[in-house]
Amino acid sequence: MEARNPVNWFEIYVDDIDRAQKFYETVLSKQMMELPMPEGMDDKMVAFPWSEGGVNATGALVQSKHIKSGGNSTLVYFQTDDCLTEQNRVEQAGGKVIQPKFSIGEHGFCALCMDTEGNMFGLHSVR
Repeated sequence: MEARNPVNWFEIYVDDIDRAQKFYETVLSKQMMELPMPEGMDDKMVAFPWSEGGVNATGALVQSKHIKSGGNSTLVYFQTDDCLTEQNRVEQAGGKVIQPKFSIGEHGFCALCMDTEGNMFGLHSVR
C-alpha cells in the first residue's frame, strides 16, 4: 500500500454559503466550484480547488440545516480503507459515533464521530 496522509477532506460549515464563498475566494484569490449533492440531501457545497492525485487535502464550504457555523463547525475527514473498521474503534477509545457509516453516493461512505474532547470528525472510505 502506498504512503498517504491521513487527512483527505475537510468541511467548513457556514450559514450563508454565498457570503462565505465570496470571502474565501477573495482571501485566497482562488475560484471555488459548486458540488452536486447526492439525491435526497438538501445541503449546499462549494469546493476549494483541487488537483486530482495531488498532495495535501482539499475541502468545501457546506451550508446545512443540521450544522450551524461557529464553534465546532470545521470537520476534518480521515481517509480509511473501510470507515466501518475505524468507526467500530471509536467508542472503545472513549469517543462517540454520531452518525454510523452512510453512503455519499458515487463518492463512497462516511461516518461522523466525536472524540474525547467533544470535537466532531469524519471517517471516509470508497467502500
